[in-house]
Amino acid sequence: MSIKLDHTIVHARDQQKSSEFLAEILGVGPPQRFSHFHTVRLDNGVTLDFMETDSAFDIQHFAFLVDDAEFDAIFGRIRERGLPYWADPFHRIPNEINTNDGGRGVYFDDPSGHYLEIITKPYGSGG
Repeated sequence: MSIKLDHTIVHARDQQKSSEFLAEILGVGPPQRFSHFHTVRLDNGVTLDFMETDSAFDIQHFAFLVDDAEFDAIFGRIRERGLPYWADPFHRIPNEINTNDGGRGVYFDDPSGHYLEIITKPYGSGG
């Protein structure tokens, strides 16, 4: 059996708001309730399990590999919502996308402050 990521826990100030935001932006199915989590299932079966907390938590980074059509659709939803976006992870290049490795990429934040990214080519793949 090969080793695959099954799920990860994402801390959120409002788990419903954050999980719905991600599902809607990515264009995947709506979040499902599982125990005390709101889960977002990705196309490869991995779930991001949102857990609500009032405690301090570290901001995390989640990158999603998408094809060109998905990038266009997701980036369109980002722009339709008027969300800030950047070409870089440090938020220094606003309102632009990057073309790393011959693909396209963009960074944006979720409602709890986590850094989200969509890319069309894996980093280090050349191009």
